[in-house]
Amino acid sequence: EVQLVESGGGLVQAGGSLRLSCAASGLYDDDYAIGWFRQAPGKEREGVSCIANNDGSTDYLDSVKGRFIISSDNAKNTVFLQMNNLKPEDTAVYYCAADIWADRGCTVANGTSHLYSSWGQGTQVTVSS
Repeated sequence: EVQLVESGGGLVQAGGSLRLSCAASGLYDDDYAIGWFRQAPGKEREGVSCIANNDGSTDYLDSVKGRFIISSDNAKNTVFLQMNNLKPEDTAVYYCAADIWADRGCTVANGTSHLYSSWGQGTQVTVSS
């Protein structure tokens, strides 16, 4: 069973930074991807970023490109999302999720969340103006 645990959320002022962590267990194949999604109150869930384990390829939501960086520490089975220059519109609950069938890259494009079969409990990120 795949288990994902997020940490690192919190309250930060606009322009500040946070680093989210996603600790994964139960992933025994190389062909998987970890994605970060977020959901703000009253809004639909959207994909933020992902990283494919087998080749390290990544994908980003346009609005976070140049501000967020996804990385992984395979030895620790942990994926990080470094969030810089945070904006109030980044406020949301952030979830990490695993796509266990990702043999060719990854995507967080609109409508692809169904590819991710395992989800963490989420961590709140609040950016004050």
